[in-house]
Amino acid sequence: MKTVIYQILPRLWGNGKFSAIDSKTLRYFKSLGVDCVWYTGIPRHATGKDFVKGDPGSPYAVSDWYDTNPYLADEEASRMAEFRSMCERTHAQGLKVCTDFIPNHVARDYEGSLPHFDHCDYDWTDTLKLDWSRPETIDEMERVLRFWMDNGVDAFRCDMVELVPAEALGELTRRIKAYRQDAMFIAEVYNTGNYRRYLDVAGFDYLYDKSGSYDILRGILCNGRPAWDLTSNWQSLGPDQDRMVNFLENHDEQRIASEWFCGSAEKSMAALAFSALFNNAAWMIYFGQEVGENAAEGFMGRTSIFEWCRPDSIGHLYTHITRGGRMRSAEADVFARYREIAGYAKLPAFRSGFNWDLGYCQDTGFDHARHFAFMRFTEEDAYLVFCNFSDKEVDITISIPAELYSHSGKATVKVTAAPWDYRIVKL
Repeated sequence: MKTVIYQILPRLWGNGKFSAIDSKTLRYFKSLGVDCVWYTGIPRHATGKDFVKGDPGSPYAVSDWYDTNPYLADEEASRMAEFRSMCERTHAQGLKVCTDFIPNHVARDYEGSLPHFDHCDYDWTDTLKLDWSRPETIDEMERVLRFWMDNGVDAFRCDMVELVPAEALGELTRRIKAYRQDAMFIAEVYNTGNYRRYLDVAGFDYLYDKSGSYDILRGILCNGRPAWDLTSNWQSLGPDQDRMVNFLENHDEQRIASEWFCGSAEKSMAALAFSALFNNAAWMIYFGQEVGENAAEGFMGRTSIFEWCRPDSIGHLYTHITRGGRMRSAEADVFARYREIAGYAKLPAFRSGFNWDLGYCQDTGFDHARHFAFMRFTEEDAYLVFCNFSDKEVDITISIPAELYSHSGKATVKVTAAPWDYRIVKL
């Protein structure tokens, strides 16, 4: 069953308060077929100190695991109550609440019972590395996760887990799932050789497929990487492909529409169709992605998680959703395409149906380096998806293998697709 995740930084939405995540915003998420909202930057982080990166600072340098950031509240003294209220509004729309869990480090000014070293990893100079060799680390992290679940959280996006022993994390996830069976853990894992370890040993439900689908799609869009690598990736994942998270953007990556990536959202449409619709992997949208946010105010194509900023397209999306404000023409065009893809992603054939890569049976006119085709189907419905990763319009006949005739009703399907675009045909 495909899970759809929407990542948002509340401090950059509307007036930057919990209250800005209002019923109109949440109904919008629901309309996209979203199942889980990942609210980034909730636990209280370091700010206003000389070691802090940016102003107000990084959400990944937590200074107090039992508090939320005062700047997110309309009334600072009521901040946890306001957080719980946001969770209640989210649940009322049938959506799960996800927040960050950062097991590798805490802020340099952290005061609490987690054992830590006096050094940091890499250039994360605003943090101190946690000591997972101490059993009290697992005990305290269990209390932390229970605290957030008791305050309305259903899921955790787990940061940089490859720097933490998988065995210790496995003990923690087992304890939490004994406390609440439906707790969900989504892990940031980059080394594909670690996928199996962090699924089986650490007990995570989903893993980023950053080094798989994301890197391949980015390579196809920007560096001429062949589309057949997408086939190699799903084949290597085997049954684990449905436990991956496909995405084209998140807070760590450059915006598609920035000059550092594609330069426009329009060039990413074929990649979007693949990311959202191929197999039953989870699909994640990063706020503003659906209107072509280009992070023009940011650094090297990223919307800053360290600074106060007001990205233009995110502001236009907010006013459109909450007040009926107009978007720019280009934003509206991208928005319409995301609406279309989200509509397909909700259909049974794409949400939980069978998946069939059609590349192996294509011949004349099919460029295996620049084209990708697949079918999604149930007993009732079938769809052909064609992705054109070339800068030329394609008018092509796609062959359907004999074993799928009962679903497709035909042996061939003619499709036309614009450059860097997709075509979806109901069979």
